[in-house]
Amino acid sequence: MSGSFTRAPRWAFEKQQSNIFSIHRSGMIQSPRGTRDFLPNDMERRRFYEGVLRQTAQRSGFREIQTPIFEEAELFILRSGPNIINELYAFKDKGDRDMALRPEMTAPAIRSFVNNMSNDPKPIKIFYFGQCFRYERPQSGRYREFFQFGAEIIGTATPQTDAEIIATALEMVKALGLKEYRARIGHIGILRKELSRAGVAADKMPEVLQKLDKKLYEEAWPLMEAAGVSRKDADSIFELTGTVGCIDVLDKVPGDESEYLRQIMAYLSAMGAGDAPEIDLGVVRGLDYYTGMVFEIEAPVLGAEKQICGGGSYTLSELFGGEKVFSTGFAVGFDRVLLALEKEGASCPMSRMDAYVIAASGDVSLKAFEIVGMLRRSGISADVDLADRKMAKAMKYASSVGSRFVVIVGSEDLKNDSVTLRDMSSGEQKIVKVSGLPAAIRDH
Repeated sequence: MSGSFTRAPRWAFEKQQSNIFSIHRSGMIQSPRGTRDFLPNDMERRRFYEGVLRQTAQRSGFREIQTPIFEEAELFILRSGPNIINELYAFKDKGDRDMALRPEMTAPAIRSFVNNMSNDPKPIKIFYFGQCFRYERPQSGRYREFFQFGAEIIGTATPQTDAEIIATALEMVKALGLKEYRARIGHIGILRKELSRAGVAADKMPEVLQKLDKKLYEEAWPLMEAAGVSRKDADSIFELTGTVGCIDVLDKVPGDESEYLRQIMAYLSAMGAGDAPEIDLGVVRGLDYYTGMVFEIEAPVLGAEKQICGGGSYTLSELFGGEKVFSTGFAVGFDRVLLALEKEGASCPMSRMDAYVIAASGDVSLKAFEIVGMLRRSGISADVDLADRKMAKAMKYASSVGSRFVVIVGSEDLKNDSVTLRDMSSGEQKIVKVSGLPAAIRDH
């Protein structure tokens, strides 16, 4: 019966446990393939850059949301099609429901909008950050567990909205400190119109667009030929996808879509986006729910896997039971951005502990803990020797954790309600009153 289970005999459980133990005993347990452990220095770096993205989004009027790390599997199949199944970390829960760890965060964000915000004043500007999961071959900058930062503007379909989302993405890349990057903007409507004119039916278009997005012309041609497209028209479309340059290239494809892109570029210029995207009519993004503007940002230092951000305008809410609402947004591949920054030699400020308190002898140990508590209440980051080390080893440990100062609590100094404060950078030390210790540390 669905959702029911029977209790296994005890011997079966014990045999299973024995097998697991023998496997574990054979070697050290490693993290799952395609995942990573982030150590303290890693996390400090990641939190710093995550903070940069958050601050940039908030400065542009976006507000943060958070969605579940798993959803109904149908949510992602409706969004990306059945091909996504091979990449999903999917499972049945105890209620026999088909669930999946999220492979991306746009669909959950729009599902949340439909469930919770559809009656709110428009436009709605939201951003999010979190882990995603895809079962794919791990490689440089690509993992099975990865992190995505994204932003969406929901409720309007205007050049101003698209310009705002592109400007925000560009501002994030600049704020992160990436030196070399390239932004490209296109309009999916231009290619859709040309494919339709050449004879490709709407239901055949997504597969062709996916091939064109990757510049796989030899694979696209048989599909187009089967749809009745002439070789001349196919070559013309292939040439169109290679059209890249300044705004003047839009003269080649007059029409509403070109005019729309011109307006976006004008608003970007008005906002001071001097490094506005170049026009690239081959930007497709490979997903058939995009309806208009599409854009990508690349970091050349990453080589072939160089895309760090992508987005565009789309409609999804109607798939999830809501009314049709136009949206525009983007997602930043956080792991790829960090890899690009690392390859460029970027560095971020690392925090240092202010003070490490050492008891010179066991009889002043309680006083050392009293002092560390006082420092923490004063807003000073402080730690205390927890291992009863000898002075030399305690000093060495303080140096290894990067403490700016060491506070040596000695019985003789305490007779005058004082301690020794040592500057770990210069080696200088002085006697200070316990009551004046926070001020002495702040003054340096």
